[in-house]
Amino acid sequence: MSALFRHHRKFVIGVVHLKPLPGSPQWGGNLPSVIDFALADARAYQRGGVDAIIVENFRDAPFTKSRVGPETVAAMSAAGSAVRAAIKLPLGFNVLRNDPCTALALCAACGGSFMRVNVHTGAMLTDQGVIEGDAYGTVRYRERICPSASILADVHVKHAVPLGNFEIEDSARDTLERGLADALIISGTGTGRVADITDVQRVRKACPSAKILIGSGINVDNIREFLRYADGVIVGTSLKVGGKLFNPVDPRRVAALVRAARGESRKLLG
Repeated sequence: MSALFRHHRKFVIGVVHLKPLPGSPQWGGNLPSVIDFALADARAYQRGGVDAIIVENFRDAPFTKSRVGPETVAAMSAAGSAVRAAIKLPLGFNVLRNDPCTALALCAACGGSFMRVNVHTGAMLTDQGVIEGDAYGTVRYRERICPSASILADVHVKHAVPLGNFEIEDSARDTLERGLADALIISGTGTGRVADITDVQRVRKACPSAKILIGSGINVDNIREFLRYADGVIVGTSLKVGGKLFNPVDPRRVAALVRAARGESRKLLG
């Protein structure tokens, strides 16, 4: 089980959005510069006081809906190993759009302790087409390759709609109880978009003992409201210079958000 879940404090996970990698349409041909940018962001997150860092191939759009190519695996392994050597925080991986086995393999190769999967159970209609979850394969692969890694699974993931008339609390219960996810992620409709607080409340009521994370739209102004119901946040956009997605991470913004999260923790524990 990831160290993230071994304490009662609310936690903040910073996202390292990798620049375009080899094979993607916007690849610039210089992997060292990609790694240098990732290292700068990771160090900024660490200076700002986050609890963990997750690395993802965010700039590789358009994404495949299943396994990524070997060139992506190789590049993410190089970047992940460099980040692991540069920071002391728990490290995770998200391989877009939905490649949990590669994320687990990266955990095994790069010293990661958790991963994110966009569709773990059920089926979602996405901009990549229909994506079906494969909790069966993912959980069994974890036992073979990286049994200590935690699975952080989205429920009704962003940039997608569920196939079928599934209420969010029913999907959450399936993801937790039948998919054996270690934590649930609730997001808005897209990157940087605020989650519906009502959805978070519904999932909390349906899964009172679950670890729940907010996966998009968190900033210094709204984090306290969401941490009334959630255990942590995964955040990137609002922590960049000027709050702009493709800018470098601003450690001052990180520190301000972490202070807000810690203030909520003290309030809840006091």
